[in-house]
Amino acid sequence: MELKDTKQTIEVIKQLVQIPSPSGNTGRVIQFVQKWLEERKIPSVITNKGSLIVTAEGEDTSKHRVLTAHVDTLGAMVKEIKGDGRLKLSMIGGFRWNAAEGEYCSVETSKGNTVTGTILMHQASVHVYKDAGTANRDEQNIEVRLDEVVHNAEDTRALGIEVGDFVSFDPRVEVTQSGFIKSRHLDDKASVGILMSVLEKIHTGGEKLPYTTHFIIANNEEIGYGGNSNIPQETVEYIAVDMGALGDGQASDEFTVSICAKDSSGPYHYGLRKQLVELAQKYDIAYKVDLYPFYGSDASAAMKAGHDVKHGLIGAGIDSSHANERTHVTSIYHTEALIYRYITAVMPKE
Repeated sequence: MELKDTKQTIEVIKQLVQIPSPSGNTGRVIQFVQKWLEERKIPSVITNKGSLIVTAEGEDTSKHRVLTAHVDTLGAMVKEIKGDGRLKLSMIGGFRWNAAEGEYCSVETSKGNTVTGTILMHQASVHVYKDAGTANRDEQNIEVRLDEVVHNAEDTRALGIEVGDFVSFDPRVEVTQSGFIKSRHLDDKASVGILMSVLEKIHTGGEKLPYTTHFIIANNEEIGYGGNSNIPQETVEYIAVDMGALGDGQASDEFTVSICAKDSSGPYHYGLRKQLVELAQKYDIAYKVDLYPFYGSDASAAMKAGHDVKHGLIGAGIDSSHANERTHVTSIYHTEALIYRYITAVMPKE
């Protein structure tokens, strides 16, 4: 595998981030993934909860591996239609309102129509509001200005908008000449794109993996649970492929694969973490071991649900998580390389 092989992965990620899919409304993007797989003759199953599973049967069918990445994103829901026709919002997922302020958005009505708008402070104009810079960025002050002629709540309802409609943030995806990909929703659509590319690689090459391996594209991670009701009983190892969080005191960066040792849920499985590090070292994969202080993954959720598995967490380093995110093609490459080496490797003896 060479760095140029990630070109297709980047293109898939670009397509994924442009499909609105806040937690609770992920049908379109799951269908996109399934169609992409069908075009490559890779069978998949959609679960009752709406996640997607691909199973690659291995030489050993008594021990299974699971890799999961999530396609759901942060977003919002219409909480109230104000008297002037603007919208109050309720968060979907864990972000801060200041991270969404000024962002373009789209409101999907229950009939499937889309109305665009902008997420703004009510006190946006510095020429009118003395507290424009100091007012709290919260549910009371943040609102959506719709790109339609509305003067009151009745005008807004005439557009088909009602309480409970989903609101998606525009990704504004861009790939720079220097190799950065910047976009909202790289958490965790970068990882979904990586798993899709790995699936195509092993399918096209006709590779038989050492163990039956399940790839779960989860759709509820941002609200605390993903594909964990679909973990087969034979599963021994479970790896969440999610972002590496960057910031002060963090070891991760935008150019390596991040291997998590501990997050807010506690330490990840030490033996599995060492196995991943050894594979990275053996195959010259650039990596960083890191701790994420305010983080939880589908792997940690699986442990809380009582699954008897060895759990791990790896991912590309994503700057400004849950805000205006960015990573580099080299981080995508090293993450993809480590996943491929992992699923083709034999489990170490106890």
